[in-house]
Amino acid sequence: MTIARTRQISLDHTAYYHCTSRCVRRAFLCGRDRFTGRNFSHRRQWIENRLAMLASVFAIDLIAYAVMSNHYHVVIRIDAQRAMQWSDEEVATRWGQVFSIPAETVSAETLSKWRERLCSISWYMRCINEPLARWANREDDCAGRFWQGRFKSQALLDDLALLKCMTYVDLNPVRAGIATTPLDSAHTSVRARITGNAKHLVQFSDSPANASQPVNLTSREYFSLLDWTGRAIRAAERGVVSSDVPSTVAVLVKDAKQWSREIKHYGRWYYRAVGARDSLERYSRHLGVQWLKGSKMGSGKLQFGT
Repeated sequence: MTIARTRQISLDHTAYYHCTSRCVRRAFLCGRDRFTGRNFSHRRQWIENRLAMLASVFAIDLIAYAVMSNHYHVVIRIDAQRAMQWSDEEVATRWGQVFSIPAETVSAETLSKWRERLCSISWYMRCINEPLARWANREDDCAGRFWQGRFKSQALLDDLALLKCMTYVDLNPVRAGIATTPLDSAHTSVRARITGNAKHLVQFSDSPANASQPVNLTSREYFSLLDWTGRAIRAAERGVVSSDVPSTVAVLVKDAKQWSREIKHYGRWYYRAVGARDSLERYSRHLGVQWLKGSKMGSGKLQFGT
């Protein structure tokens, strides 16, 4: 059942969302197309550059991303309060970085509309996808749709859901067999963080200045979790149960075996939302549906250690 986007995005339930856009044509978005032999790897950088640019425009924080062969993932946070605090001049300046501003005086109504759009997931995804489609169509010398009709959005209803989704997104190249480690995973947020190119991303709480960041863990904890999870998934595929659990991972994840299974099967086990049972029940009532696909592991509240 199709549910209106305005209903799926509910800041009363969460400010965190996982969005995915997929190419509609057989030709690849990025990488080497096995049908034509052409290599589109340079398009990955188009997307990364666009994400970095939009981070300075929208009141939407970029937490994680991965650019794959025919689709990409972003994990984002909507900060509507920040957009409401911008002056009219700042709203116009930010909007003008993406769209042309009319020469005549802009009305208060128009500025209000721009302000709302600068914290809208639909407009954020539109500002990624539309230019990419134009550039790709020009390069392919064709016209028509480049992306599927609607991007997919998934509500992340609690801390554990956010961490699961970040891990799933950053490990996409590892799970797909494109990379062997997170460091080898080009065009992902984890690679950007490891190489020091993460100014456009939400920072971890490595210092007191970042203590209020939404991702309440250190870089060391997160990198350790990613590294162990990637190895555990690969070991499970060989029929081996990984018992080498770092202390940081043991503190973050109470059931290591279940955690690795959830990340491996995340794309099949979850759909519209991820969260603890009570969060899923509240969100399903908001959507007007009887139930939501997804497992109910954990309490939804992470407890971090040192």
